[in-house]
Amino acid sequence: MYYVYVLLSGKDGNFYVGYTSDLRKRVIEHEKGQVASTKNRRPLQLIYYEASRNQQDATTREKYLKSTYGRRYLRNRMKYDFGYSSE
Repeated sequence: MYYVYVLLSGKDGNFYVGYTSDLRKRVIEHEKGQVASTKNRRPLQLIYYEASRNQQDATTREKYLKSTYGRRYLRNRMKYDFGYSSE
């Protein structure tokens, strides 16, 4: 299994999107500051993930979630949990 995941930065309030074959291990690496792209954005919270059966599907989904439409999708999914509602 491959996982596409989204982390929320407690420092800047932005999302980080990535993929991995070992979700637990990867989240721990992020929390420990072992990932260069997020080490200065801690604390981080896992807020969303999806499972895929193959790597190609996971990387395609990761690219989508990093796009403008994908970010919009995430904000719509999370609008009540993280204050993105326009209401």
